[in-house]
Amino acid sequence: MSTIHIGCCGFPRRQAEYYRHFSLVEVQQTFYKPPQLATAQRWRTEAPPGFQFVLKAWQLITHETSSPTYRQARLTLEGSPENYGAFRPTAQVGAAWQRTQEIAQALRAPLILFQCPASFTPTEEHIANLRRFFREVERGGLTFAWEPRGAWPDETVQALCQELSLVHAVDPFARPPVTGGTAYFRLHGKTGYGYRYTDQDLAELLSWCQSYNPVYCLFNNVSMWEDALRLQEVAAPYVTRTTQHGSLEELK
Repeated sequence: MSTIHIGCCGFPRRQAEYYRHFSLVEVQQTFYKPPQLATAQRWRTEAPPGFQFVLKAWQLITHETSSPTYRQARLTLEGSPENYGAFRPTAQVGAAWQRTQEIAQALRAPLILFQCPASFTPTEEHIANLRRFFREVERGGLTFAWEPRGAWPDETVQALCQELSLVHAVDPFARPPVTGGTAYFRLHGKTGYGYRYTDQDLAELLSWCQSYNPVYCLFNNVSMWEDALRLQEVAAPYVTRTTQHGSLEELK
């Protein structure tokens, strides 16, 4: 039987309310500009026992400075723009990883997601950077999930995930993962952010989940709160959630 963890990409409600309904969140702030370490420690303290934080790696690791997400974060960068993103072997990327890792440790996160832009294509340089980065970083027991976007052939993704011990993160309605075991599903909406998942969609998603263990299901659409609650209801035999008293209960 698969264990399914369900939550949202970010907090669509106040954190105290979110904790009463879900036992998992994907932290988005760490992608744009990581919070202060004290803030992450406070989040961990305020969350109920057993609540899981997973997080997106800082964009300085994955995205080049031409990405509009840099402007959104209002980042002040030191040195050449060419030293950032695309897993480059630079001091700037190394420092961004250290900051990401510190936040993960403060949150006691089991997993970090590395989401790449479509501009990170399967060139020789990009693949070499990817290999070097994941071979050299200290994981400290963390699981790494990689979400490539754009024209990455399945056989290339599969070979790299196997070689570098990565989980292939996907929107399963767009493409199936090429790795087994742990699944990391990011649900962006079948036709975009405004999409609301139907009951049939959720039944289909739940059927796919049975082929993996554990499964992380993170909704990232306009109705993420409602859709995640609905999936949690239909997946009740496989889900652990927080109660209103902050403890954990198994749903049977």
